[in-house]
Amino acid sequence: MEKASGNVFYRWLNEPRWYLWEGGFLLIARADGVVPSHAHHAIQIVIAVDGEVAIRGEDEDWRKGAGLIVKPDATHSFNCSGALGAMLFVDPESAEGTWLRSSLKREITILSGPRLASCAEELRKFVEQPFESMEIGELIRHCVQALSPGAPPARRLDPRVTTVLRTIREGGDLRVSLENAAGKAFLSPSRFAHLFKEQVGLPYSRYMLWRKLTRAMLAIASERTISAAAHAADFADAAHLTRTFYQMVGMAPSVLMRGEFAELSSPFSTHFERRATPGQQAPAQ
Repeated sequence: MEKASGNVFYRWLNEPRWYLWEGGFLLIARADGVVPSHAHHAIQIVIAVDGEVAIRGEDEDWRKGAGLIVKPDATHSFNCSGALGAMLFVDPESAEGTWLRSSLKREITILSGPRLASCAEELRKFVEQPFESMEIGELIRHCVQALSPGAPPARRLDPRVTTVLRTIREGGDLRVSLENAAGKAFLSPSRFAHLFKEQVGLPYSRYMLWRKLTRAMLAIASERTISAAAHAADFADAAHLTRTFYQMVGMAPSVLMRGEFAELSSPFSTHFERRATPGQQAPAQ
């Protein structure tokens, strides 16, 4: 059982299953209790395989539904309400994340209809009949694409920002300073900081803290200690990682120390190249 805040508790009702990659994860679990107010940079999708989940935004009332999507950096509280659910964190700068984000009109969207039903059915099959279901990466892409109506948007990130994001992602260096990042974009630090926040939606330093957190998630699963994970992800110490985890995830990092774990390559594209879902053809490029 994980103490979340005050007298509020979040607890697993079965053994959670984690599928992690740097930048996101898929969690399948049955849980109960309130995760207190927090905000993170991922697009959060939650789909109840049975029952309903509940969510509220900042200064809002609780709302219930069989599925929901939370925009990046939106403050929210969450209650799995005892449902067996799948929680998916999608990198908003990925191709699929850009597509999904372009369709979101509100900070929190309650889902319904055939698109949600398709995702829930495939997730149920994955839980109950894993050898007859989609491969995990294909399943993740299917759910994101099913919830992304219309055609992929033509708009892309500014190539100067893309260059920096690619450098961080491919080089794995979480110590790239604002000044160094600006140099790679051939901009002054002040101009780059403004462009980055405009394009990505949060300050450069906050984005780098988020990247450290996603790396720490992988390290917690493999190292099984908070101190080792903090060191691997370039946090000052375990206390710094724990504070950041509470701010961005709403729980202690030890929540990742229970369950089954699988580390994946990112299931998402790093440039806009739409993959076809089963039974569909990818559009001509």
